Order: sequence, then structure tokens, then C-alpha cells
Amino acid sequence: MAHYKAADSKREQFRRYLEKLWVLDTLTKVLVALYEEPEKPTSALDFLKHHLGAATPENPEIELLFLELAEMKEKYEAAVEENKKLKAKLVQYEPPQEEKRAE
Repeated sequence: MAHYKAADSKREQFRRYLEKLWVLDTLTKVLVALYEEPEKPTSALDFLKHHLGAATPENPEIELLFLELAEMKEKYEAAVEENKKLKAKLVQYEPPQEEKRAE
């Protein structure tokens, strides 16, 4: 009987752990979405993966932030390339460091 209570206690601790991290709530929401889906997907597992974060976010603000991030990365890369080109041009017009010291 004591062994049964120990296992039950561990199970209860694990359940509280999952509740604390919103895992149970998230899983419940995804399973309800699957249940309410008018046309059931061919793969329930793919549906779960898709809705548990493997897909793009559904929040429009988050999508806009991802687009803005991608745009900023492109601008950054362009600025880095322009910086390299300008440094190369600058080297052509500046005398080497040794000649500056001799003057």
C-alpha cells in the first residue's frame, strides 16, 4: 500500500509541475482545437506539432515583428558590405601608416 501512495505522490508532483508551466493548459487547448476541427487532419500528430509551435505565430503583432527583424537583418548586412567597400576605398586614398609617421 505504501508503494502505491509513493507512486501516486510522484504522479501528483509531476501533474503540478506541468500545470505550473502551463503545459496542461496548452495541450488541452490544442486537443480541443483538434476536436473542433470540422475536417479532421490525416495526421493528428502533425496537427499537434503544428499547433504547439512548429508553425508561424498566429498573433499579427508577432508576425510583424518577425518581418521587421528580417528587414533589419537585410539592412544590417547591406551596411556591413557598404562599410567594407568604403574601407577598401579609404585605403586607396590614405597613405600607409609608416608614411604618416615620417612626415
